[in-house]
This record gives sequence, C-alpha cells and structure tokens, in this order.
Amino acid sequence: MKRSKCTISYTNLHPKGSRRSQKRRRRNGINVGATPLARNKTSTTCKANIEPKAKSDLRLFKIYRFDGILERSAKPYIQTYELDVNTCGKMLLDALLKIKEMDPSISFRRSCREGVCGSCAMNVQGSNCLTCIKSIPPAKTVVIYPLPHMYVIRDLVVDMTHFTNGYDSIRPFLIRREKVNMGDYQYAQSIKDNAKMVGLYECVLCSCCSTSCPSYWWNGRRFLGPASLLHAYRWVIDSRDDNTYHRLSELKDDFKAFRCHTIMNCAVDCPKGLNPSIAIAKLKRLIAGLDSKPLPDIDPMLFYQKKEGKKTGPPPEK
Repeated sequence: MKRSKCTISYTNLHPKGSRRSQKRRRRNGINVGATPLARNKTSTTCKANIEPKAKSDLRLFKIYRFDGILERSAKPYIQTYELDVNTCGKMLLDALLKIKEMDPSISFRRSCREGVCGSCAMNVQGSNCLTCIKSIPPAKTVVIYPLPHMYVIRDLVVDMTHFTNGYDSIRPFLIRREKVNMGDYQYAQSIKDNAKMVGLYECVLCSCCSTSCPSYWWNGRRFLGPASLLHAYRWVIDSRDDNTYHRLSELKDDFKAFRCHTIMNCAVDCPKGLNPSIAIAKLKRLIAGLDSKPLPDIDPMLFYQKKEGKKTGPPPEK
C-alpha cells in the first residue's frame, strides 16, 4: 500500500497573505504592505511621563531660645532657621525634628506623635497647639514660642509643676465608701451614665487651655484653670463616685472655680476640640446647689461578689 506524501503550503504565512485575508485587514484598518514589526511601530506611540522635581519650599522658623535657668547670665532670644519643608513631614513636630538635626542644642518635649500624651504643647503663630497634630502653617515665617505664662526651663520646655499640683488637688480618681480590695470586682455603669463623661475624659492635660486663659494668668495661684476644673466635673458627675459632697465642698471658694469669666479662650485653643467652659458652668451650678447629681441608673456594686459563699449584691455597710 502506497503512502501519500504530506505537503505543507506556506502561502498563508506570506506577509501579504491571500486576497481574503488582505480584505479582512483593510476592513480592520491595518496596513497590508507593512511587516508586523513595522505595523506595530506605526500604530503605537510611547511617551515617557517624567515628573518634574518638586520645587523647594523654604520657610523661616523663628524659635524662642533660652539657655536654661541654671545660667544666671542667660537671656532669652529668637533664633531663625531656614528649612525646606518639602524635606520633612507635614506636621510642625516633623519640622522641629528636622531643625534639631541641623542644631542639636534646641530642646523641646515630644513623645507619642499622635496627640495623646500632650507633651509637645507650644505656642505657634500666637495660639496654643500640639505640634504633632498641627500642620505647618502656610505662612513664610513661622513663630514658635513656649506655652505662655509658664516658667521656662530651657528653650521650648516649660515647668509643669504648678499645673500638675492643681490637677492633683481635685483627687482625680474614684472614691468609694466601701472598704474592699482594689480590683476584686468591676464597678457597674450604664451607657447613659457613661455618655455624660463624653467630652470630658478625652482631655490629655496638655495645658493649652489653661495657659490661654486670662483668669489663669491673673489668679494662677488660686484659680485651678480650665483643665483641672474640667476633670473635677468629670469625677463629680461620675455615677460610680461616692465623694461628691466633699469634692464640691472643696471647690466652694471664690477663686478655685468662680474666677472663670467665660472668656472661652480654652475652647478656642483646645487641640482635642473640647469645651471646658461648658463643664465649668455645670460645675458652678452643682457647687451653688442649683443642680444636684442625678442618681445612677445602675448600682455600681452590681457585680460585687463575696469570696466566701459567692453571693451577689452590695457589700455589708460598716
């Protein structure tokens, strides 16, 4: 039996191809006479998108400098730094860190960089702020001072002793009548009672509000200031606290709370968006006896359990 030869025709592989394929190519708008490589060159164009280099944005930073309280002959002065803000982050603290690389002698406080610790509070362009959450101002000249009406230790570092002493005087912790071990049980609180403290417990004690208050400037030795009074109201209104009477009695003074004249600088300069003046107004009404603390919706001792017998309920009164 004879085997048939297998022949392969290369007609269809010709660049021009058959008439039918040429008609199909003309219909699709393809150049018939050109080679595949030439057709690709004529049909596609490539343009390189080269991004121009960012222009330098030079700013002048005028920063308060003071060599320290230990230097008797030291006097404060203003030092000017020129910085390209495109070489650092968007926040003022980023610019200060860049300046510290240029001049390691400059001193300032910082910690969290998230607006939580309150360490980097300064006076920028005439208003108090936290530099870690404050954007670099668009002005060509940025003026940075320490917090006003505070004793300066060195450069932008101020003495917070007087401020913290006023905060400690309000006893910022829960006080209960029951004598039980700390941590043995959880104090119960309803959602409604907890909502009363919204806008109070967010304070980070940066002292931006207190150092912007004229009443705190004039009567700083006896007036507690917006931040301490904000926290005082927070502990007074807390449904889990039993020491309301003594807290209000300690604040019943002509200076501690009633020197607030509702100037509202505290609400303007608070970097957390709080309004201490509202809390102080409510605290004044409680001190004067115009209002009274409402009863808690839930007994704070609801989750109390005795170790002996494991009974639930409030502990026995002694």
